[in-house]
Amino acid sequence: MKISQCIDNQPQERKVAFFAGSFDPFTRGHEDIVLRALRLFDEVVIAIGINPDKRGFLTIEQRKQWIEACMASHDRVRVVTFSGLAADAARDNGACCFIKGIRSMQDYEYEMQMAQANHDLCGLDTVLLYTAPQLAHVSSTLVRQLHALGHDISEYIPNAAPIYLLA
Repeated sequence: MKISQCIDNQPQERKVAFFAGSFDPFTRGHEDIVLRALRLFDEVVIAIGINPDKRGFLTIEQRKQWIEACMASHDRVRVVTFSGLAADAARDNGACCFIKGIRSMQDYEYEMQMAQANHDLCGLDTVLLYTAPQLAHVSSTLVRQLHALGHDISEYIPNAAPIYLLA
């Protein structure tokens, strides 16, 4: 299914967007992209990619718990984990497209390449949502670094985030 089929006004099956990433941890920037995507789609699947060669800040289980807590009041959000190609996971989860947040030209260049590869692999298009200007500097890397240095990270993570997981 093409994106034009996914977001037009024709009656169709449920429109599911696939938001893949490491989300280590899930930030206010991620939350903003999900909430905006919910205006366009019937459901958003937040898909946490598993890379067995990479040790994360939070474990996969903690990331899933963190995101589920952050999105608990949104019944049209589903959180899954996957290993392997995001294209395969998107198809397996019934997605009509990928969604990605863009903070900078560097993000755009990278996401354009990924969008083309994903389209080649599974035929799904990618919807790019520009980050809200007040959140453009927020990244998981920033949150991890500030936390490691003992700084308050509350302005960078969703209000519902289970902060005890960072202990």
